[in-house]
Amino acid sequence: MIDDEATRSNVIEAADRLFYSRGIQAVGMDAVRNEAGISLKKLYSAFGSKDVLLNEVLHYRGRQWDDGIAAASAAARTPRDKLLAIYDFLNGWFRQDDFRGCAFINSFGELGSISPEIAKAAREQKSSFQRYVSSLVAEAGGPPSLAAQLAILAEGAQTTAAISGTPDAAAHARAAAVTLIDAALPVSGAA
Repeated sequence: MIDDEATRSNVIEAADRLFYSRGIQAVGMDAVRNEAGISLKKLYSAFGSKDVLLNEVLHYRGRQWDDGIAAASAAARTPRDKLLAIYDFLNGWFRQDDFRGCAFINSFGELGSISPEIAKAAREQKSSFQRYVSSLVAEAGGPPSLAAQLAILAEGAQTTAAISGTPDAAAHARAAAVTLIDAALPVSGAA
């Protein structure tokens, strides 16, 4: 068992790097062991299976996403700006050298049909994001349908940027979001 939280975090981060860059099915536990610098026995003792480790990686990714989106929105002044900050966050993320799309979408695409746990984790993350956008839309005084529209723009931008290999999808999604927000929000909410 890995008692040291720093070592446990190191293993999760190592697995995240490998799964995200190479794909989940292409990475074995031996590769994770080598990347993390621990014994295979310790790795299996701590996580039990690759599925358990992948779930931990997805929880780690979920926290990164939530923290990044929240930080971007916290810096915004108005409810409208908080909504648009989502796309500004995406723009920065899409420009990172290691950007390979959404880990949840990627995981679902690879394993969603054969792993109920992975499908559930992906659905929970997407549902959580939808609730977050809904809370921002409600704060801005917009209709509930706007939240679904804005979330779809963000999700589509992630996939488009990953496939195209360029960050342009963030700017396009933001421009579409401006149009939707300005059409949906009361004049006082667009300040």
